[in-house]
Amino acid sequence: MDLAIELDAQYLTNTQGEKTAVLLPIKKFEEFLEDVEDLITIAERHDEPTISFEEVIENLRKDGFL
Repeated sequence: MDLAIELDAQYLTNTQGEKTAVLLPIKKFEEFLEDVEDLITIAERHDEPTISFEEVIENLRKDGFL
């Protein structure tokens, strides 16, 4: 997967042709930020204990969501 294509990225270059900046459509930029935020959350929760699927269902039922 080419991330630049997926983000519809365009590059600004200097007179030597070196990339110096990136232009992204706002919608793609917002989607990218959301993905970064999700990855940060995952990293922050890396060491948290896990619970089984059955426990999740039980908790949702107890809380009236199922």
